[in-house]
Amino acid sequence: MMETIRFTLNNKPVTLTVESDRLLLWVLRTDLALTGTKYGCGAGLCGSCTVLVEKKAVRSCHTTIGEIKGKEVLTIEGLATEGALHPVQKAFVDHDALQCGYCTPGMILTACSLLHENPHPSSTEIIRELDANLCRCGAHTRILAAVHAASKELKGGF
Repeated sequence: MMETIRFTLNNKPVTLTVESDRLLLWVLRTDLALTGTKYGCGAGLCGSCTVLVEKKAVRSCHTTIGEIKGKEVLTIEGLATEGALHPVQKAFVDHDALQCGYCTPGMILTACSLLHENPHPSSTEIIRELDANLCRCGAHTRILAAVHAASKELKGGF
């Protein structure tokens, strides 16, 4: 059933008339042309489709557009502000914490969610949080270093 859904996307109000059970991933990629959110496994296991909903990491391949009605959604495209990379994005670049880049948006947004909840995580906490985000390129040690660096840069803020 078609429904009018209102939410905030990357700090801008959005109103869409769509099937409320349509997956957020496809609304973002197809309807709104925001392709930074990747399709990976389609089963919520790889993390490449991660976005932030109310600053919490959410798998958009398992979240319907109806579930985000009235909420704040942030994608990788909305993380940078006024042309400046977010500290987590900058740390990923500075630490070369990417190779092919496919997992990077999901890794960055999951790291942002972690740092929002826990501004100064230990290595064990970072690993535990990012463990469900798959990276086939093997950039794990650089990703860990990047999250630690971002934690210091953010000084407890998101």
